[in-house]
Amino acid sequence: MLFLQATAAFGLEAVVGRELEALGLPPTEKEDGRVRFEGDPADLVRANLWLRAADRVQVVAEEFDCDDYDAFYETVRTLDWTKWIAYDAAFPVTARSVRSALGHVPTLQSMAKKAIAEALCEARGDRPGSPVPEVGPPVPIEVNVRKDRVSLLLDSTGPGLHKRGYRDLTGPAPLKETLAAGIVLLSVWTRDRPLLDPCCGTGTLPIEAALIGRNVAPGLHREFVAEGWPLAPPALWAEQRAAAQAAILPPLEKPLQGGDLDRDAVSAARRHARRAGVGEDVHFQQRPIAEAGAKASHGVLLANPPYGERLGDADAVHQELAALLNRLGDWSAAILTPHPAFPSMVGRKAERRRKLYNGTLACTLHQYLGPKPASLGGQDDAAG
Repeated sequence: MLFLQATAAFGLEAVVGRELEALGLPPTEKEDGRVRFEGDPADLVRANLWLRAADRVQVVAEEFDCDDYDAFYETVRTLDWTKWIAYDAAFPVTARSVRSALGHVPTLQSMAKKAIAEALCEARGDRPGSPVPEVGPPVPIEVNVRKDRVSLLLDSTGPGLHKRGYRDLTGPAPLKETLAAGIVLLSVWTRDRPLLDPCCGTGTLPIEAALIGRNVAPGLHREFVAEGWPLAPPALWAEQRAAAQAAILPPLEKPLQGGDLDRDAVSAARRHARRAGVGEDVHFQQRPIAEAGAKASHGVLLANPPYGERLGDADAVHQELAALLNRLGDWSAAILTPHPAFPSMVGRKAERRRKLYNGTLACTLHQYLGPKPASLGGQDDAAG
C-alpha cells in the first residue's frame, strides 16, 4: 500500500477529494493545498491520468517529527531508499519549510541529498562517499516541513497536471487548465446541457468542459516522471491508458459555445480544441459579449472575464457579462472574477460564492442557480 497525496490550489481541495472518491480512492485527510489518500501502483497511475483539478500526485515516502538538523540527517540516512530509487536514477531534491526550527531551506536540501546518497551507497555495498551515477530516470524528492513535521515526498507527475499537452499558444492572462476544470466541476453543467463562455480567450474553459463531457482522461496524451520508476513499469501505464481510451464517450450531441472579441484568441482556441481531440465538440466564434446569446434553455454560462489595466476596460466587460446573464433568464452561471462590483452589476446575490486563486490573484467564483430542466425538477444545486 502506498501513502499518496494530491496537491491542489487553495479552494479546490474538495473538488479533488470528490474526484478521488469517483476513482474509488476515498480521501483519508484534507488540508489546505493537499488531499491524502492510499492506493497501489495502479492507483498512482490512475490518479495521474484522471485528476483534473489537482496540481500533482506525490508519494509520501516517510513522515516524522524533528526539530534538529543532525537528527534530520540521521533519520533520512537510515531510511531504505532503494525501494524508491533505482541504482542509476537521478534524485533532485527540493525543500520548503514553514514555521519550523528546521527553517533554513538550503541546509535541508543539501543535507537530504547527502543523506540519501550515503544511504544508497551503504545499501549497495559501495565505499562511503562513492559517487552516485544519477544518469537514469529521475525521482524528484521534496522535503516539506510544517511546524517541525517532516514529510519526504516523491513527485510522480513531473510537469504539473495542468500541462495537458493541447495548449501551445497563449493569450493575455491565460486560465490554468486545472482551475478551469475545477470551475466546470463546481458548476451544474452536465454533458446534456448547453454551455456558453462568451469571453473564452484561447478556449480553456469550454475545452475542459468538453473533455469532461467526453470522459477523456486529462493526462491521456502526456508523459509523467513516474513512467521511469520500477514501482510503475511501462506495462502498467499502457494498461491504464488503454482503459482510459476505452472509457471515452461519444461526441456531444450539440457543440459547446465559446466566443471572444480577439480574432487571434479564437483561432488559438480552435487549434487547442483540435489538439485536445474535441474540435467537433466546441464551436468558437469571434464576437463581443453584447452579441452573445443562446436559443436553448436551461444552459450554463461559464466565464473568467478579463480584468486589470493590461486587459482594457474591465468595468465595461463585467457590465456586459452581467447583462448577458440576466438575458439568459433560466440559465445557471459560474463566473470567476476579482471584480468587487460584479454582484451589484448582476443585481442579485449569488447562491454560492467560493474563493479561488487565478495564479496569485484572489478571485471569487460567483454561482447563480437557475431552474433545472423540467425532466430533473427543482432548482440547480451547485457543488459545494
